[in-house]
Amino acid sequence: MTERTIDVVVFDIGGVLLDWSPDYLYADLIPDEQERTRFLTEVTTREWNQQQDAGRPWAEAIAELTALHPQHAEWIEAYDTGWLQMVKGLFEDTVELVTELRELGIPTYALTNFSAEKWEIAKETFPILTGFDGEVVSGVEETVKPGEKIYRILLERYDLDAARTFYTDDVQYNVDGARAVGLDAELFTDAATLRKHLRDRGLPLK
Repeated sequence: MTERTIDVVVFDIGGVLLDWSPDYLYADLIPDEQERTRFLTEVTTREWNQQQDAGRPWAEAIAELTALHPQHAEWIEAYDTGWLQMVKGLFEDTVELVTELRELGIPTYALTNFSAEKWEIAKETFPILTGFDGEVVSGVEETVKPGEKIYRILLERYDLDAARTFYTDDVQYNVDGARAVGLDAELFTDAATLRKHLRDRGLPLK
């Protein structure tokens, strides 16, 4: 049997457990693909959304953006009020893996760039998210990946040994940020590959 080299498994959420994309909401609101792409890249930009992940209240974010783009007021408001419609559901194969880890008694944690407000909605909607042994949410901590601080919060708050802590994320620079502070981290591509990564580190998974 492979020697066990990790003690806990830490999960990113969006793209790993939750199937989230603004397109799931805006495909109906803005049927024209070019117009939709322009709105999602030039109005509700990644940088704008990340400010909510860093702790900015949604009411403030919507008001600020609406003042800049009043002609898109309805679409901008939908980013907040229709947020749950951006979540298609859970990736069930990842859910199965998380559940198996918990049944084996292996601690699981969440480390995610997520609005504090929307994280509470997500937990109410998807109970699997309430079962972690600990969570570090960027909107609560007011600091985002891939900055070093958020990984340090995880390690220090839960007294984790970085070298024996495995982390997976669907964004390479977040994986790189984790590795920079000593975490054993791999890019998430699918649950089957993640399962192999964990088996390779000695976890007794099916």
